[in-house]
Amino acid sequence: MGRADPEEGQLPAPVKPPDGGWGWIVLLGCFVITGFSYAFPKAVSVYFKELMKDFHVGYSDTAWISSIMLAMLYGTGPVCSIMVNQFGCRPVMLIGGLLASSGMILASFTTNIIELYLTAGVLTGLGMALNFQPSLIMLGTYFDKRRPLANGLAAAGSPVFLSSLSPLGQVLLEKFGWRGGFLIMGGLLLNCCTCGAVMRPLDMGMKRKMEKAQDKYEAKEMLPIGGKSEEGISTTDGTKKAKKAKKKPKKGKKLLDFSIFSNRGFIIYTISKFILVLGLFVPPILLVNYAKDTGVPDTEAAFLLSIIGFIDIFARPACGVVAGLKWVRPHVAYLFSFAMLFNGLTDICSARASNYTGLVIFCVFFGISYGMVGALQFEVLMAIVGSQKFSSAIGLVLLIEAFAVLIGPPSAGRLVDALKNYEVIFYLAGSEVVLSAVFLAMATYCCLNRGKKKEPPPEKNPSTGGGSDTEEAESDVQEAEEHSSDNHQPAHSTDNAMVAASEEANHVAEEQSGEGGGCPEGDGEVLARDSGNADQTVERDSF
Repeated sequence: MGRADPEEGQLPAPVKPPDGGWGWIVLLGCFVITGFSYAFPKAVSVYFKELMKDFHVGYSDTAWISSIMLAMLYGTGPVCSIMVNQFGCRPVMLIGGLLASSGMILASFTTNIIELYLTAGVLTGLGMALNFQPSLIMLGTYFDKRRPLANGLAAAGSPVFLSSLSPLGQVLLEKFGWRGGFLIMGGLLLNCCTCGAVMRPLDMGMKRKMEKAQDKYEAKEMLPIGGKSEEGISTTDGTKKAKKAKKKPKKGKKLLDFSIFSNRGFIIYTISKFILVLGLFVPPILLVNYAKDTGVPDTEAAFLLSIIGFIDIFARPACGVVAGLKWVRPHVAYLFSFAMLFNGLTDICSARASNYTGLVIFCVFFGISYGMVGALQFEVLMAIVGSQKFSSAIGLVLLIEAFAVLIGPPSAGRLVDALKNYEVIFYLAGSEVVLSAVFLAMATYCCLNRGKKKEPPPEKNPSTGGGSDTEEAESDVQEAEEHSSDNHQPAHSTDNAMVAASEEANHVAEEQSGEGGGCPEGDGEVLARDSGNADQTVERDSF
């Protein structure tokens, strides 16, 4: 009777990522969000020629639209991290979907390039940022063992949407003009709100079940003691008050954790990503206009982005499967370095492509390498800092990358206007990507691997970023057990008093039996009850 019911009263097992179930719906939502976030700034480049004619501006001026979108996607990372830690992923994503849609709708009514920067650039970019980062956080919450595969499948949203949005944008441009195209694109971005609605928090339902089961467990422990149900109920109420009192310090949780800068792996990753972003986005942004300037028809030029997207669709999940292999996952940073090296060499080797066939070959190899980079970039970051600090880490990384986004494509656009030569741009972009690959591989080998051999293995601590996804859940269960043990103290003190009383009664009975006196039946019943309570106490203490 002192034991808990295994079905209702026992404390539930530690919360673990389900690696499936509703996680597949979350993965689908992340797939759509990733597609819009990465493909939309590139697909907008289809409208640049018409914008240059209507607003009488140069290519570098229109290139700022895509750059501002990407800068908002990256630069607002810390703000997004703070909002997620404060309000949760779902509300932030719903607001972001509305902002992204309203930005494109307002952009269809603009009359100058500055208004276009503020609407399509700032407002839409901010909305996509408030969707992109929370979706990655939710993906890491629902997947652990299958996380490389999940990241690869979610990253495949970018090429799928790129291969569809670019031809769609060309069709909308021909039939409705750039204003009608922007208006319809704004309506499509409302789907981000639907994706945000399916981002159900994983820990909320599990914690409620754990608290409910714990209350039942405590009630069953308290009520049988001497029939003192009122004391048990009051103790259970005290337990709930103690929980609320101990939950108050959690409200003071850091909204942005800067301690991750003490992680050498995080520093190396951040520097490498900054160099990478300087040249990674330049070729796909300039590709359409480069093809048009070489005499390729507009429809076929837009189809080049679809080729990249089609190859990318298969490259990202395939790379996620490879990264999830047991002998590859511990060395995923080197696989990421190889992907960046492959991408940079593709840019350099294809710089002299001057006909449509050469551009198609470039798009095939660029799609493979670009897909590998997209599938691995956030998996490497999760492996470095752990899922507990990932929300703060990704926000800070995206902020640092925002400066590279503001430097890379606009600088490339100005060089195109000045030199009228795309070959130099491809050489420069490829060199930057190769440099980032070499830096990541060398720094990882020299600073991290050699350091691990010299330093003793650190103790497992849930507060460190490198812990597993279930450590936080285990600490919550341990805290719940501490609450339970604290609440048993009144019961144990009552049991100790009852044991002392029973021992005193037994001592009196022995004295009476030594004097030859008989023991009345009533005393025997009292002793029997006391011994029964003592047995229950021993059983409860042993449990």
